[in-house]
Amino acid sequence: MTANEFETPRLALRRLSPDDAEFILGLVNEPSWLRYIGDRGVRTPDDARAYILNGPVASYAKHGFGLFLTLRKEDGVPIGMCGLLKRDTLPDADVGFAFLPQFWSKGYAFEAVTATLAYGRAVHGLKRVVAITSPDNAGSIRVLEKLGLRYEKMMQLSATTPEIKLFAIDFPPT
Repeated sequence: MTANEFETPRLALRRLSPDDAEFILGLVNEPSWLRYIGDRGVRTPDDARAYILNGPVASYAKHGFGLFLTLRKEDGVPIGMCGLLKRDTLPDADVGFAFLPQFWSKGYAFEAVTATLAYGRAVHGLKRVVAITSPDNAGSIRVLEKLGLRYEKMMQLSATTPEIKLFAIDFPPT
């Protein structure tokens, strides 16, 4: 079992490992994931292991952070993932999150993202964090705005991708 990277009152966030393949296989094939985040071509447990190794695990090695498995502390049930990404197409680290639909509207995303922003600032010295979302993802937009991220602009990550909304938060100097 991987040690927790950080915790909140109700959640534990830890690094993903290939052992989490079954959960990831389900999460990335949820209709909400496919609609708002996109099809990652993950169809089998082996695909999910490759997704974990080539995405989050590679990010931990390169940046010291990545997407973390998010579990309820009360029963250890994995409910989603939340963490920081560093994309070549964005100048700043961005916060990303996705939860299984049965765990929406319970404050888990707000709690996990709040802790992730604090972790990025305290542990990694981030001065600014951005977030991207599909323009019609009202739930994620509500979470970002409640956390104090401001809408900055519409943009594309590449010439072949649809436009997305870019949000940002600048942390005051300490």
